Amino acid sequence: MERVRVAFRLQVRPELLDEYRAVHSPVRREMLEVISASGRRNYSLFLDETDGSLFGYYEVDDDEAAQAHLAASEVATQWEAEMARFFVATVGRADQAARRLPEVFNLSDQLESSSPS
Repeated sequence: MERVRVAFRLQVRPELLDEYRAVHSPVRREMLEVISASGRRNYSLFLDETDGSLFGYYEVDDDEAAQAHLAASEVATQWEAEMARFFVATVGRADQAARRLPEVFNLSDQLESSSPS
């Protein structure tokens, strides 16, 4: 199975930025283990503190299986319920409702597919 790169966007409520940062520093160990067990790796979140834009990135072999693993996890369900109040305009769990961003460029892929001049 091929590695999939996934990027997504959410909007954190500006008045809750400090608290959002605090709950991620560090994330509870049990949640980290559930994310890892789902198959997600190289997972990062980036927060624009000027407006609350949150960008996430992870790599996975099977994103549907990873999503299903997290959806079935009691630990992840509890975490997402606690996190829901931080996000603007999400319906349902943020980990399932985040807006996916299409990849338009990847340096490694293009270097691998191009011939040296």
